[in-house]
Order: sequence, then C-alpha cells, then structure tokens
Amino acid sequence: MSAIKKIKERIIDQYNEIIEKPLLTAALVLAMVSILVLSLSFKYYLNDFENFTPQILAEAHGMIFDIAIIGILLFWLNQNGETRQRIRFYRDEIDDFRLWESDEAAFRTVGNIKRLNRHKIHEINLVNCYLARTNLNYVNLRGSNMNSANFSNSSLIETNLENTRLNQTNFENANLNQAALKGAYASGANFKDAFLIKSQFENAFLIKTNFKNAFLMEANLNGSYLMGADFENASLYKADLRGAKGLTLEQLTKAKTLYLAKFDDELLEQVKVAIPELVGA
Repeated sequence: MSAIKKIKERIIDQYNEIIEKPLLTAALVLAMVSILVLSLSFKYYLNDFENFTPQILAEAHGMIFDIAIIGILLFWLNQNGETRQRIRFYRDEIDDFRLWESDEAAFRTVGNIKRLNRHKIHEINLVNCYLARTNLNYVNLRGSNMNSANFSNSSLIETNLENTRLNQTNFENANLNQAALKGAYASGANFKDAFLIKSQFENAFLIKTNFKNAFLMEANLNGSYLMGADFENASLYKADLRGAKGLTLEQLTKAKTLYLAKFDDELLEQVKVAIPELVGA
C-alpha cells in the first residue's frame, strides 16, 4: 500500500508541476490533440487525399481569420482593460495617501505620478497631497489640480505646470528653475525662498502670491496677474514684467534687485525715479 501511495503522490506532484507551467501545459495539450486528430484522419490521407486536401486548406484559412481578427482583437481588448485597471490603481493609491504627511506617502505618490505620465496621463488630482522633499523634475502635470498641496523643498526643474491649479500651494524653498507655469492659477501660493530662474509665468494668476526671497532671474511674468503679490527681497534680475496686471511701484520697492528687468514704459519711468538703485539707472 505504501508503494501505491508513493506512486500516486509522484503522479500528483508531476501533474501539479505541469499545470504550473502554462507553456508546457499548452504544448502537451497540442501534442495530444494532434495525435488524436491525425490518427483519426490517417485513413483519409491514404484513401481520399485529393478530396481531403481542399478541406484542410479551407480550415487553415478559417484559422488564419480567427487569429488575425478574433485573436488580435481579444488581445487588444485585454491589454486595454489591464491598462485601465493599472491607471485606476495609480489614481486610487494617490487618493489613499492624500493628507498623509510622511516621506513614504510623498515618494509613493511621486511614483504613481510618474507611472501615470508613462501612460500619457498628466491631469492628476493632487489636492492636499504631501510631496515635500521629492523629485518631480521634467514631470508633466499640465492641467492638474494641485490646490493646497505641499511641495516644499522639492525639485521641479523643467516641470510642466501649465494651466494647473496651484491656489494656496506651498513651494517654499523648492527648485522650479525653467518650470512652465503659463496660465497657472497660483493665487495665494507660497514661493518663499524658491528658485524660479527662467520660469515661465506668462498670463498666470499670481494674486497675493508670496515671492519673498525668491530667485526670479530671467523669469517670464509677461501678462500675469500680480495684484497683492509680495516681492520682498526677491531677485528680479532680467525678469519680464511687461503687461503685468495689478503690479504697483510699492510692490517693486521691496525687491532685492530689478536690474535689467523689463517693464511697461509708464511703470519703468516710475521705477527709475523712485528706486533707481534697484534698476541700475
């Protein structure tokens, strides 16, 4: 009895080993089916081969059609479904970490953002997300909602933030050099001590935005809305402020430097008269 039991166990182990290997299982099934079909068809090969051949060719054409149309279509639908599931998973995980202020939450969220970017997804809901001390260089977040998120001490070099919602968002001490913020809604955002060299703020909404001690050298603020923006000790060397709405002389007197900055003619004359030392006049 023990010998029979061992044989049964060996058979079961071999069976489990086979079914755990999909390619081996498929190959064995194909071999068995082929042997069965060929053995049943053998007499037709010998006695009626001329009439049997056209039927084989007709079936072969049907098989090609099945593979080309049905097989490829099912594969595409399956892949598309898996992609949608992954995208949903990445978005759900961002939601799970929302409001969780920890390094783990920040890095997991960044990973999901980059994975969504690989799937051509850039409009992401990051409201109230904690992303301090993270690396988001070259990431595309165009059109995203990032209101009240925390990006303090993060790196966002050449990041695409065009038309994003950045109201009350914290970028304190962050590096946004050459970032694209064209048309962004950043009212009340905090850019204190931030690096914004050559950043593009064209037509952005920067009402009551905090630029204290910020580095705005060669930044493009053309056509932006700057009512109540704070430029205390900010460096605006070669910054383009032409067409800025709501910008006043009082705001500019608090800046660290306005050397070679560009202004509308009327405001430039006021600056040259009131604070010539800042423009080098």
